[in-house]
Amino acid sequence: MNFSFSASAIQERLEKLQEKIEKAAQKSGRRADAITVVAVTKGFGPEIIETLLKQGILHIGENRVQEARIKKEIIGEKGIWHFIGHLQKNKIKLTAHLFDWVDSLDSLEEATLLSHVAKAIGKTLKVLVQVNTSGESTKHGTTPEQAQALCLAINELPGLELLGLMTIAPLLKEPEKARPFFSLLRKLRDQIETNTNLRLPILSMGMSQDFEVAIEEGATMIRIGTFLLGPRSSPFLKKEDTKTLL
Repeated sequence: MNFSFSASAIQERLEKLQEKIEKAAQKSGRRADAITVVAVTKGFGPEIIETLLKQGILHIGENRVQEARIKKEIIGEKGIWHFIGHLQKNKIKLTAHLFDWVDSLDSLEEATLLSHVAKAIGKTLKVLVQVNTSGESTKHGTTPEQAQALCLAINELPGLELLGLMTIAPLLKEPEKARPFFSLLRKLRDQIETNTNLRLPILSMGMSQDFEVAIEEGATMIRIGTFLLGPRSSPFLKKEDTKTLL
């Protein structure tokens, strides 16, 4: 049986994940239940999401809008859905309809368009501002220097509820080396809160390879794919198939 379809394997991995979260949370003087796990289900079918929901993992992260749409048509409105990919203008309307959270806002223009759609459909989307803490040109995100201004602007937009910041650390062989990028996001969040009246309780940082370090540095939300679900054996939806769904 493909690992992807094994509920028992997912349960076993979830138990290991929870153990690691508890240890990391203790190091930062927090409770494990203060950490939200967003399961990254890109490439896995809707039956995997159903299994996760039954295991108590309610937050589902998808970075391809068309793939999420197909899965939601099968699953329905169960779960809390996070858009974790780069927001594209031509998919903003569909994103607003499908998702409960948009974790990757890095542009006022995109945020404004998202606000218009959310307001029009009578929905309030929870959002995070993505910050490029590593300075890598291959990563999306606003700069640390521009983050405060962007947060203040987004906070004024109707239909959006700004709750915090998100970052993606470089993929490093040694997780410890990712610590400075997580520390920077936490310090940036603290600085923005000190300088403004904003309250940003969510720090979304840390993935399968570095979530323990991220939690030690203050993460309240982690995005976990491989550690929880194993390797993706084949894509749920091929890239070329998405063209017919636009």
